[in-house]
Amino acid sequence: MRIACPHCGTRGLDEFAYLGDATVVRPDPSAENAETAFVEYVYLRDNPAGRHRELWSHALGCQSWLVVTRDVRTHAIESVENARDVATARDQGAGQ
Repeated sequence: MRIACPHCGTRGLDEFAYLGDATVVRPDPSAENAETAFVEYVYLRDNPAGRHRELWSHALGCQSWLVVTRDVRTHAIESVENARDVATARDQGAGQ
């Protein structure tokens, strides 16, 4: 599998480190149900077949954090985005 880093260009998988599901959001520790929310956040994860958004680091390159959208059945990559841009867009959407 090859990942198209937005900064370095297309590179082999061996330059990247998989960091997990990019769709989970850390719960608010001051929420009323914080304990239950943190248990679910840490231990309960989906294992989808198909399109999935994943967090990757270009560990042996520019050190960027990336959100890679790919089909986990075929490893076909649909898009690669800077994780900061994804988080900023998510935060701006939540504030509306």
